[in-house]
Amino acid sequence: MILGVSGIALAGAPIAAPTALALPGGGSGIGFDDLLFAPSLHRVLAPGGRTGTLDLIDPATQKIESIAGFSAQTTAFGGGHGEGTTSADAGAGVIFASDRDRGEVAIVDPKALKIVGTAKLAAGPDYVRWVEPVHQLWVTEPHTKQIEFFTFGSGKLVRAGAIDVPGGPEALVIDAARGRAYTNTWTDATVAIDLAQHREVARWANGCKGARGLALDAARGLVFVGCEEGKAVALDVAHGGKQVGSITTGAGVDIIAYNAALGHLYVPGGDSATLAIIGVAANGALSLLGSVATAADAHCVATDDASHAYVCDPKRGALLVVTDPFKHS
Repeated sequence: MILGVSGIALAGAPIAAPTALALPGGGSGIGFDDLLFAPSLHRVLAPGGRTGTLDLIDPATQKIESIAGFSAQTTAFGGGHGEGTTSADAGAGVIFASDRDRGEVAIVDPKALKIVGTAKLAAGPDYVRWVEPVHQLWVTEPHTKQIEFFTFGSGKLVRAGAIDVPGGPEALVIDAARGRAYTNTWTDATVAIDLAQHREVARWANGCKGARGLALDAARGLVFVGCEEGKAVALDVAHGGKQVGSITTGAGVDIIAYNAALGHLYVPGGDSATLAIIGVAANGALSLLGSVATAADAHCVATDDASHAYVCDPKRGALLVVTDPFKHS
């Protein structure tokens, strides 16, 4: 066993160096935040921040299709991720994507590759998630400590209410099987919300100092939390949010991702410039399979259904594509 550049132990087969996938208009840098794989479209959704575009990536070919019309900045990337579109999700045959500068959500036709509608938000958006069981769009708004939700029909979003999340919300993942959503406070708790009742039903200690990203294994009843200080934990949602796994990773964790088919959790460290690939046992125990060098501030990741992880590289305005060499955990 050897130590990687982050000081964490490396195990298993070697991981090939990532390949860079440059995004259109990203040469001056992109303030990446949320990345997501949309199974219904079979595309990775990569909101392009200051470029004014939402990019759709085909995992099979790495072909990129861009949707324009979001707020754009002509100045070079200066750090952070507060400009333009930074979060998106697919549902009801369309894509919903935030626009931070305009304080709204755009409705995108994925076939025509154009914006076909918008809805104003009560406060600045962070995560955008389609909630299929209730046919609603939920948008986290950290500055007002709430999740705003909308109904969708006839091509329009209509505001239906808001859910208070004291201390949060940070991140958002939907557990359709249990009728729950999970979000974090900014410190040490993960919150369970009833989808139908639109209210908090549980709050669990997650062992983080700075809770950030979330991912879900619905079949095993596990929710994973990325801790900014450089850690990932697994909580058993069927047994009171009990912590069943914990592992040290590279520092500067933010967005995380999970491949249920492989049982692998992907945890990027923006400070350590690494991506840790974590094996998840059936009982939630976490083990390090390996780690690969990425880039400074590479703090977000998505995974597809073809053993790829896409890690954001803000300064280069690119995604670093990592091929996972490990077998199912």
